Amino acid sequence: MTDPIRPQPGIMEIALYQGGASHVAGITDAVKLSSNENPFGASEKAKEAYARAVHNLHRYPSTDHAKLREAIGEVHGLDPARIICGTGSDEVLLLLCQAYAGPGDEVIFTQHGFLMYPIAARSVGATPVQVAERDRTVDVDAILAAANEKTKIVFIANPNNPTGTMIGAGEVARLADGLPEQTILVLDGAYAEFVEGFDGGAALATERPNVFMTRTFSKIYGLGGLRIGWGYGSQAIIDVLNRIRNPFNLSHGQLEAGEAAVRDQDFVAKCRDENARMRVWLAEALAEHGVPSDTSMANFILARFADEAEATACDAHLQSEGLIVRRVAGYGLPHCLRITIGDEAACRRVATAIAKFKGRG
Repeated sequence: MTDPIRPQPGIMEIALYQGGASHVAGITDAVKLSSNENPFGASEKAKEAYARAVHNLHRYPSTDHAKLREAIGEVHGLDPARIICGTGSDEVLLLLCQAYAGPGDEVIFTQHGFLMYPIAARSVGATPVQVAERDRTVDVDAILAAANEKTKIVFIANPNNPTGTMIGAGEVARLADGLPEQTILVLDGAYAEFVEGFDGGAALATERPNVFMTRTFSKIYGLGGLRIGWGYGSQAIIDVLNRIRNPFNLSHGQLEAGEAAVRDQDFVAKCRDENARMRVWLAEALAEHGVPSDTSMANFILARFADEAEATACDAHLQSEGLIVRRVAGYGLPHCLRITIGDEAACRRVATAIAKFKGRG
């Protein structure tokens, strides 16, 4: 007899998400380069704000996130009323699927896109549709060819994780113009701050009701442990999402630290500049040893090896050297390793270890 207690259709098709490894057996001082975290941590101003929040542990937090939304709006030149805050940008992605997709609908994502996209789609009973990329880069024509009357959401990360590649504003606008009228184009800007002068799609989301942008405090702001994200789009979409958002989804500590972090743009600029410097250095150092990577616009590079066996062997060698990187076979890239850009010392350790690995035999 079958179990009468059953989950909704699609949920058991979801593979459990595997985060980046944090430990290596037998090594106590391993360097974690598997989760694209900021090697410089969080802004001192954000830490101080979080510490002050301890005095309000007995109080419920704000339900409207007004101060954080105002700070985000001030820094990015956006209308705070069109901003929603979530427990990481992951929550905002889930809210979009809950509000606009369901059984019989389709949600498009790209071949090497963030694994949360198909998870979010399946969680509401929608059908995730994977579209091929071109040379590990979003292919606008392929997305437009796949879109139809069932397509409710298109997710693209720009820059993309785990490839680090991105498409230009003209291509994004062409995609927004060509989608069916019922489709929301969601621009995941988790790594947008690593691109000098890039707005993450904010201008397009301001102008067009079918474009929505998400951002996170987990990457350049160094607040991955607090889980703070936000989204920006039309007032109509924001109104819908707020109807299903948990009213107390962010704590005092999250709200206070997030506000202080977004206002400390000097810290952001310092982290962006140092990341860009070491990203170029590491990519060139690995290329000299026969390990190519696409031009990355994020805080990691996708190192490509001859095949899965070589990538697996290199990963094992790096672990033996106390360096933890990310295997990305789950993203359809079994021959690659995603390597977070750490501080200069970490990058030099990676380059030395891979040079040693490639020089064997």
